[in-house]
Amino acid sequence: MDRPLSPRRLALLTVLLYLGSGLPMGVVAELVPVWLKLQGSSLQLLGLSTLVGLPWTLKALWAPVVDRLGRLTLWAASALVGVALGVAALPWLGTGPAFWVLLVGVAAASATYDLAADGWAATVAPPAEQGRVNGLRVAAYRAAMLACGGGAVALGGWLPWPAVFALVGGGALLLALPLPAFPSPAPAPSSPAAWIRELWTWVLAQGPLPALALFAFALLFKLGDAAMGPMVKPFWLDVGLSVQELGLVSISLGTGLTVLGALAGGELWRRLGPGPGLWLMGGLQALSNLGYALAATWPSRAAVYGASVVESFTGGLGTAAFLAALMALTGGRQATTRFALLTAVMGLTRTVAGAASGFGAAQLGYAAWFALTFVLALPGLLLVGAVGRRLR
Repeated sequence: MDRPLSPRRLALLTVLLYLGSGLPMGVVAELVPVWLKLQGSSLQLLGLSTLVGLPWTLKALWAPVVDRLGRLTLWAASALVGVALGVAALPWLGTGPAFWVLLVGVAAASATYDLAADGWAATVAPPAEQGRVNGLRVAAYRAAMLACGGGAVALGGWLPWPAVFALVGGGALLLALPLPAFPSPAPAPSSPAAWIRELWTWVLAQGPLPALALFAFALLFKLGDAAMGPMVKPFWLDVGLSVQELGLVSISLGTGLTVLGALAGGELWRRLGPGPGLWLMGGLQALSNLGYALAATWPSRAAVYGASVVESFTGGLGTAAFLAALMALTGGRQATTRFALLTAVMGLTRTVAGAASGFGAAQLGYAAWFALTFVLALPGLLLVGAVGRRLR
């Protein structure tokens, strides 16, 4: 790739690329659990099915292979074809061992696709466009996840399940077709030892303490959101709101507001720059947790609705700013591996904080736990200065 892409073409390719990223997540997180429940699977099995997502956490282990061998767009196309074939085959296998092996394979192919997509975006997007790229990225990802999760589940009321899975698989195949034509830089050849030295030089670019601050930022910036998120849906039901309200306001409207927030966040990043952008959007993301704390203290339908609207929109702002920062920090020849390392740290936050959230809410009550999640968001904000210096 010799010339930079125009902003319009970059935006179009970003949307197409991240539709392919959100599609398999919608299958694994939404469509498959509903299908398993309808096949008579136990709650214990449904809970254990979340372990299928481990490839997304472990993808940094094979990121160097994607970084060093072949073009990123070819990796993405091959992985998405694998997703398409795997998804179409899933309902024909019952719920036995073959089904679970194939489902893990779909997740692994999807994680590989994410590696290639993130590496492509971090390599191709110029600094001035990284905020907008990440806003579009979140919007496309969420839209595909909603369509292939909730949309596909709704189709199951009218079509046989094999047809539903085949339609989703066909959608993945269509998204894979144009990927080989995307402009993509070829990997620069280097020996394994030289490649590792280059990665280590990036980690220690400004010394051990700034390197520690970088990984601490990736670990902590979304900690407040990760600690509160799993308790939001139980809170809605425990204060007496209906499942229909939860689906309409928190999930459907919330997804739309998150997309809107991500798009707005991308534009704010372009106008404010990294430091002020992270402070403002990260701060609003943290403050929104207090809205849920207030709603839990004085519960009413209006208070819960209001907390949901604010949290969804500011969550999109914070996610766009966070991903734009990671993209700016990891650009270069090893963008795929660098980005995977930092997002793996972020994934650890989501897993650990999410696992602890139920115990925290049970012991403290919803109001105190939601207030504590605001406090948990503050250390990540305190690291913005160090990250800003590295970005400069």
